[in-house]
This record gives sequence, structure tokens and C-alpha cells, in this order.
Amino acid sequence: MKPLVPPPLVTFVAGVLIWYANRQFPEFSFVFSGQLGAAILVASIGFFIELAGVIQFFRRKTTVNPLKPERATGLVTDGFYRFTRNPMYLGMVLLLTAWSVYLGAVVPGLLFAAATVWYLTHFQIKPEELALETLFGDEYLAYKTRVRRWI
Repeated sequence: MKPLVPPPLVTFVAGVLIWYANRQFPEFSFVFSGQLGAAILVASIGFFIELAGVIQFFRRKTTVNPLKPERATGLVTDGFYRFTRNPMYLGMVLLLTAWSVYLGAVVPGLLFAAATVWYLTHFQIKPEELALETLFGDEYLAYKTRVRRWI
């Protein structure tokens, strides 16, 4: 199975669905003191983690194209990749979480963030893992035993 939908598009669609669901079901909204600050903090963390992952790929001169994992030229295992095999996707989910906090959309946010994690795991990450196993063999298998898929 090959990845077909770019993860940023999946994340964007989930964000639109969170916004739409929040508009349709305002009874599930919440407001709290410091809401904007919390949203900015979570978004900043998500953006930083995602950007750091991209930078590490560029430094290794390997592809960041999520639709072509077979084009990887190197295995990145340092930086945030010591803690999660997918910091770029983790960053995207944190951005969705920040968006949910900003909107006060707790229920839609949890549902669509969880759906995004599920979708990315099954239709993006697992195909990437197969490609990396083929490309890097035992080195990648050893990495998989040391580092979790998400966190």
C-alpha cells in the first residue's frame, strides 16, 4: 500500500472538520482563562517539533516527500527522532490540538485528532515503515525497537 494523501492535507481537513463540528455543536464548546495562551503554547511546541524534523531531513539530504518514502537516502535517528519515529506527524497532531483549544472545541478536537492519528498510522506511517525496512533493513528494525512510533 502506497501513501496517497499528503499528511498536511489530512491535518488541514481535520482542522476544518473540527471548526465545522464546533460551529454545529456549540454546546460542546468550552472557554477558560488563559485559553489563547494555552493554544499558542501547544501550537508553538507542535510547530517547533515539526520544523525540527523537517530540518533534520534536509540536513541529511533525504526526502521529506511523504508520498515517496522509498526515495529516502538516509535514516534519521537523532534529535527528536530519538523520542518519536514521527516528529513531523506528532507536530501536526499538536497543531490540531492547539486549534481545538483555541476554538474551545474539546469533543470535536479529541475525536478528529484521534481520527487523524489513526489515519496517519494506518495509511501513512505503516507504508513508510515498510519502505524503510526494505531500504535500511536491520538498522531500521533496531531503531524501531528503541523508539516508539508516536511518543
